[in-house]
Amino acid sequence: MTKHNSMFFATAGIGILAVVVSTPLAAKVDAAKAEALKSTLTPTGAEKGANADGTIPAWDGGVSAPPAGFGGAGKRYVDPFPGDKAKFTIAKDNLAQYKDKLTPGQQALFAKYASYKMQVFETRRTFANPQFVYDAAFKNATTGTLSNAGETLTGAITGVPFPIPAGGQEVIWNHKLRYQDLSKRRWNNQFAVTSAGDFNLVKIQEDAKFPYNAPKATLEGLNNVGIYFLQMTTAPARLAGTILLVHETMDQVKEARRAWQYNPGQKRLRRAPNVGYDNPGTAADGLRTNDQLDVYNGATDRYDWKLVGKKEFYVPANSYALHSDKHKYKDIVRKGHLNQDLARYELRRCWIVDSTLKKGTSHQYKRRTFYVEEDGWQIVAVDIYDQRDQLWRVQEAHTVMAYDKPYQMSIGETVYDLQSNRYLVMALNNEDTETVSREFDDTYFDPANVSKLATK
Repeated sequence: MTKHNSMFFATAGIGILAVVVSTPLAAKVDAAKAEALKSTLTPTGAEKGANADGTIPAWDGGVSAPPAGFGGAGKRYVDPFPGDKAKFTIAKDNLAQYKDKLTPGQQALFAKYASYKMQVFETRRTFANPQFVYDAAFKNATTGTLSNAGETLTGAITGVPFPIPAGGQEVIWNHKLRYQDLSKRRWNNQFAVTSAGDFNLVKIQEDAKFPYNAPKATLEGLNNVGIYFLQMTTAPARLAGTILLVHETMDQVKEARRAWQYNPGQKRLRRAPNVGYDNPGTAADGLRTNDQLDVYNGATDRYDWKLVGKKEFYVPANSYALHSDKHKYKDIVRKGHLNQDLARYELRRCWIVDSTLKKGTSHQYKRRTFYVEEDGWQIVAVDIYDQRDQLWRVQEAHTVMAYDKPYQMSIGETVYDLQSNRYLVMALNNEDTETVSREFDDTYFDPANVSKLATK
């Protein structure tokens, strides 16, 4: 167990820390504690060392160079470990043996579906980022703060804002602002799956720019915008031409996110103040809210946040098989759940963040528990509870390393609805082009320019 931070667990996975910590207004640490980012911690704040029994190895820098077989920029990301075989498979009949390393939501999926399983592989700590991100994270550790009930970030830019977090909101900010390239284009294809296993494909192209992540960025120069986001639906025909434009504001107390929607029938780009929180997500058949894109996004002001601690879990990781273009969408999207023969799970240390709806606010989710993988600050699982405190939905995020950039990239996200026996899949691009770096000027995301794009 690391000694610099009392919030860490011993990695034996016996139980979770009893103490919970609410986000303070000042989150920065002193210079002596920050030095751990150059010794016992990775540059982004994970425990560098192996766990007690070696089932989680030490971080050795990750995978930041393309392996043999990678065709170059714009080509499909290939598995750096093609010879890996599953060490064991968790199924309903042996679930008790592994329950201490499964989230309540994961256990519910085993209880719900007899066919559900997890193939567990050797843990490969592949995460890496560019050096300038590491350098920025080190600076942020001693200067980054939150104020205005956790909605105003100051003193942090480019890298992980809180590599040594003390509260739950800081961990969520780390997820929201994690490095995802400087700008990119991807297909975020979406599938709402019925209880019978039927689905329709909604094809969505997304362009994004991350000004917060730029090497020479300053908070003052961002115009309060951390992310520019343009989503264009291209199929089916009834939805084709629908556009969503978002300027994701950094300080959402100062200014709520700026959002616009274009409906082909109305032929106008209109302000869309309801794009956020628990309003329905685009073409999701009611299976996700706006703030569930990228697992979680947007303001945190409707919840009280607590950092419960850190614990070992079996979570999705290095999901290159699931991402392969050898698989058609019908091979991946199955009745009840994803084709778990293609999913890869590894033992990882995850931060646990619990969020509870504040009195006087509203959201259809009363409580959410987030499991945030320590290396890349990616939320990899979420347990979601309804107003009766019943487990309602379960989220997972499957990722790969885009090792030529390098950054951790989401390649498949799920929202399982335990009450309706339906689920949603997002971010698949197996039958489409690979996610690519794409340079965009800020004016590309100007509403006037988007209006022109819409009417072409």
